[in-house]
Amino acid sequence: MPPQRKRKSESASIAEESGAPSAKRVAPDTPNDGEKRKRGRPRKYPEGSTPKKPDGPKRGRGRPRKDPNSLLTPSKPKGPKSDGTYGRGRPRKTSPKSTPTRNGTSKSTPKESKTEPKESKTESSEAKTTTSEPSYWLMKAEPESRMEKGVDVKFSIDDLRDRTEPEAWDGVRNPTAQKHMRAMKKGDLAFFYHSNCKVPGIVGIMEIVQEHAVDESAFDPDHPYYDPKSKRESPRWHAVRVEFRRKFKNPVTLSQLKQHMGPGGPLTNLEMLKQSRLSVSSVRPSEWFYILGLSGEKLSEDEDAEATEETQEPEATEATEAIEATEAIDTNEKTESPKETSAENANGEPQPSE
Repeated sequence: MPPQRKRKSESASIAEESGAPSAKRVAPDTPNDGEKRKRGRPRKYPEGSTPKKPDGPKRGRGRPRKDPNSLLTPSKPKGPKSDGTYGRGRPRKTSPKSTPTRNGTSKSTPKESKTEPKESKTESSEAKTTTSEPSYWLMKAEPESRMEKGVDVKFSIDDLRDRTEPEAWDGVRNPTAQKHMRAMKKGDLAFFYHSNCKVPGIVGIMEIVQEHAVDESAFDPDHPYYDPKSKRESPRWHAVRVEFRRKFKNPVTLSQLKQHMGPGGPLTNLEMLKQSRLSVSSVRPSEWFYILGLSGEKLSEDEDAEATEETQEPEATEATEAIEATEAIDTNEKTESPKETSAENANGEPQPSE
């Protein structure tokens, strides 16, 4: 059986019975002068004495200070070296009035004026506006009489030709069509499209001669397209002014346009065919010249040069074939019966322009 360890209380009682004095633990490094030892780090100097400051400048923590009176510390050169260079490191910035040379001499440079770049910017912007190509649009109107709130809204390309002043293209109340009208610039061209008639189609060309302004017809209670929500302080509708440019001898009918809107056709993405209720739509340059080819109209020198550039695109490769087929299509169009025309209007022709 292993010997059992005695408990602390038992050993203490045995020591008391034996009368042996208990060993007292003495702390090391006790001062000999009788000074009472306190907790913490021991003092370097006796209590009440002032430590002697070391000779020389005061030194604290961190990097020692540089002695300004010391001759051992080299000073930085204030100028370039004998060979004209500044040594290692990043070169110094020079004033705009002088430019240092390798010989150490300064060369004065004239201060550039800030107005010259502005002039160049304005010249470049003017060059862009003069050389920019026009945008193309398609705008619809009704050539046959139709009463709207007691007012006849008839307006054909012949009416536009008879105008002696630019005509305001007002009454457009569709947000998408309004967005197109706000994007129109002076000099843009637009197809005149006869809508809501027996033979709808493109019948001519007009030019935008004045950019969008407030549509005054929206404030007239007697106007068929009066809008009581539109206020002069915050107008909702705008109008552009147009002028007559050309009337087609052979109008491009809606049926002709649909024949070229099949998959991969040159008029597949024509906005007027995709959104038939829009009274104002955009036309791509390739679509514009392709439709001109369908009409058989002769192009001017500028239009001819621009059309040759557009023929490089895949969409306009069939333009010459369409011109040859125009005469045959026109003869068939003249022999159509009113019943066939009305069926065509019901399928694809929009209702009165919005």
